[in-house]
Amino acid sequence: MSHIAVIGAGLIGRSWASVFARGGYEVVLFDANPEALTEARALVRETLADLVDNGLIDETVDTVLARVSVSDSLEQTLDGAIHVQENVPERVEAKREIFERLTELADPETVLASSTSGITASSFTEHLAHRERCLVAHPVNPPALIPLVEIVPAPWTDAAVVERTRALMSQAGQTPINLNAEIPGFAVNRLQGALLNEALALVEDGYISVEDVDRVVKDGLGPRWFFMGPIETIDLNAPGGVRDYMQRLGPMYREIAESQTVRGYSDDLLDQLESERQKILPVAERDERMAWRDRYLTELAALKRQRSR
Repeated sequence: MSHIAVIGAGLIGRSWASVFARGGYEVVLFDANPEALTEARALVRETLADLVDNGLIDETVDTVLARVSVSDSLEQTLDGAIHVQENVPERVEAKREIFERLTELADPETVLASSTSGITASSFTEHLAHRERCLVAHPVNPPALIPLVEIVPAPWTDAAVVERTRALMSQAGQTPINLNAEIPGFAVNRLQGALLNEALALVEDGYISVEDVDRVVKDGLGPRWFFMGPIETIDLNAPGGVRDYMQRLGPMYREIAESQTVRGYSDDLLDQLESERQKILPVAERDERMAWRDRYLTELAALKRQRSR
């Protein structure tokens, strides 16, 4: 057993291939779509080149890329794999189908991890043989630039499998966190969802524009959150720390929470969001802006690495 199998050569799969290869692992990238495989290594090369140019990889692009191969055979991809990272579409049925095949073809001791953003592993692995080696390892997109990985076991996942996965992610240069039990959306999307729901409510109720609500985060909350989390933020925002902060502002936060209600996302709201966003960023310019985002993330990752030395 000698390599990592990445299932799915889309955006997330290719980024995972870059992560594991730069971490020193041999990677076999599988996709049932021949067209996806045809361009996969070239796109991985582009990602690696950006990482090298920003000092995030100490080896040459060719050295790291030599660790990545592609295959249109699932059997070949899984033969000898120590870890499988699955990246099929976000549907329970698709997850169940691919995990049934992975269970049939992979060695019993191979860890089977899903990149799902919020589907619990128990919903697609309960019926499997050797289900104790199945879990979620959810990255933040794109994992080659944002290191966090949520490790979420099913109720039957072996604790040793959780530790093996955490160690693998650390070795690959990621920042793994453990959830102690399954919860829909895990931690990342529950926190992101809470902020997003309130942002949309403020827009829908006419309190703020789409452009200004984005400014609240990117120019207000975001700069601190780049290098510390919400608990440390409040700990440092009052002379006496966390308890002092909550004694001062806790009543306000409680009042806010009591005023919030669960709501859907109406067509009128979506029309408003699309209209305001397209005034700021025309559809024809989205690809260019996405490339700008990735360049910015690369530069921020490089800065964070320098500051941590």
